[in-house]
Amino acid sequence: MKIRKILIGIDESEFSRHAAAYGFDIAHTYGAEVGLVHIVEPIVMPVDTQDGLLGTPFDPNLSLPDVELATIQAERSAALLNHASKEWGEGLEIVHFTEYGSTAEGIIECSQEFNADLIVLGTHRRTGIDKFFLGNVAEQVINKSLIPVMVIPYIEAKD
Repeated sequence: MKIRKILIGIDESEFSRHAAAYGFDIAHTYGAEVGLVHIVEPIVMPVDTQDGLLGTPFDPNLSLPDVELATIQAERSAALLNHASKEWGEGLEIVHFTEYGSTAEGIIECSQEFNADLIVLGTHRRTGIDKFFLGNVAEQVINKSLIPVMVIPYIEAKD
């Protein structure tokens, strides 16, 4: 199998930055094209004006038009993708993808559109109740992907 195209999922976490560094290193080794994808999940505003956990009042008058919110999300995504490309992608051909919706589904769809040979993702290493409530994107991608998925665990450095 020849690795010609690598899709790297990235967000604003250290977990994904760690995985992106691995993915770009593999791309440099194989001279592969990189698809860099950031998934923008829908923002759900609370219906209640009182945050039950923290007791912080939510200002119902604070509202951004959907178009403005989408513009802000698109700009943040573009900045994240551009920064990662500049940091690790020198000399590589890189395609940026910003997808909207479910993270796992977006990564799978993007891998098909890009015709990727490999998907590289980071993992938060969630377990127990966190995994139950928050899910595990990497696990969902592994279960649905038709191509190899490399999951890079993030281990915090100890002092």
